[in-house]
Amino acid sequence: MPTLLRSGPYRVYITSHDRGEPPHVHVDREKFSAKFWLGPVRLSYNLGYPARELRAIEKMLSDRETELEEDWNAYFST
Repeated sequence: MPTLLRSGPYRVYITSHDRGEPPHVHVDREKFSAKFWLGPVRLSYNLGYPARELRAIEKMLSDRETELEEDWNAYFST
């Protein structure tokens, strides 16, 4: 599970078994987890994050969306 970004308490990563899906990232913090689609950034599922924190995570991902999509494409093109 390659980590694409660490920001504050968040680990943003992708998993190899996600190859057949559209570009997305997983975001974990402690016992919380969420999945966000890229292009545009939007929530797929949430396990425990409060709505306020999800909005902050979505902004963080949106600010880095191009980089994250490039990382996704680079990982799955090999």
